[in-house]
Amino acid sequence: MEPDLGTKLGRRVADAATGAVARRGAVSVLDAFTSLGWVTDKALDTWRQGRADSLGALVQAPAERQRDAVELLRAWAERRDMTCEEGEYLAASRERRDLRFTPDGDPRWERAFRAHWVSPTATGAQRRREEKRRTKAPDLVVLESTGPWECASCAEPGTDLLCMEDDAPHCLTCTDMDHLVLLPAGDAALTRRAKKESGLSAVVMRWVPSRRKYRRTGLLVEEPALEAAEAQCLADEDVRERRRERDAVRRAAQDVVFQGRFAEEITLRFPGCPDGRAQRIAEHAGTRGSGRVGRSAAGRALDPGAVRRAVVASIRHEDTDYDEMLMAGVPREEARSRIADRIDQVLAEWS
Repeated sequence: MEPDLGTKLGRRVADAATGAVARRGAVSVLDAFTSLGWVTDKALDTWRQGRADSLGALVQAPAERQRDAVELLRAWAERRDMTCEEGEYLAASRERRDLRFTPDGDPRWERAFRAHWVSPTATGAQRRREEKRRTKAPDLVVLESTGPWECASCAEPGTDLLCMEDDAPHCLTCTDMDHLVLLPAGDAALTRRAKKESGLSAVVMRWVPSRRKYRRTGLLVEEPALEAAEAQCLADEDVRERRRERDAVRRAAQDVVFQGRFAEEITLRFPGCPDGRAQRIAEHAGTRGSGRVGRSAAGRALDPGAVRRAVVASIRHEDTDYDEMLMAGVPREEARSRIADRIDQVLAEWS
């Protein structure tokens, strides 16, 4: 029987798919799950780094409901004559093994979960970017250690950096990456050029508890590649400085425009939002470099889920006792549970 897109889940999947297609001319199952709020950044990082048997075990929805969403996405895409392309999902580890979506690895559902649906109206540039997105092998990932650890291969005490394989930590010597040098994050041109010159490279990530996500802190590259990249950057420093000045002016103007669009989207979805509040929410969520939801890919595309999360965050801090609870020592999850009804009430009033 054909899935019913008129159900609540069907409408939510359709909204997620519409946003993704508007943003890049295509939509994947991961786009839908992320917009639905079923999978966190931490869960995706864990899965992509090959530290989980399957993504399904990390998704905050029952297996049956996950499959319902996949079928709803298929039905939505087929009604719009979209083309199905199977994505390649490889672990960000040295063995580059295939990542699994379902606990049992059922071939039929694995293909369904890997589907990328490309719109017939997608531009040539969008199609090329989507092709790269589907087939590009992920960067190798090295993690900064957060405490004492021991290499699973050589049993030696760990250093500052480790590589996770099969959900176990390994030292850079055992993973054949101890000859690489660290290039700290901060210089985009140098990083881009060093990565291009280096035959082997790995992204260095640090877990940030306050944001509950990983943050990129540098890149491991071959030393000759770094030296070549530094020489290239020195040769055109004046040109890049002038470009940075122009880009800063352009980005400032873009931020004002984007925050205005974000505020309009809030007002459209929550017409009862008080005067001026939508603009304040948009400015807060869309501050460049803040790491807030407005600066995420979904936020920049005005994804309905991202807009709602920005509004909920504002209500949480301004219209509830949430901050007072945290100051009184109430655990975060318990505090959020206590204010859930109040948030729903305000959302209903604004809707």
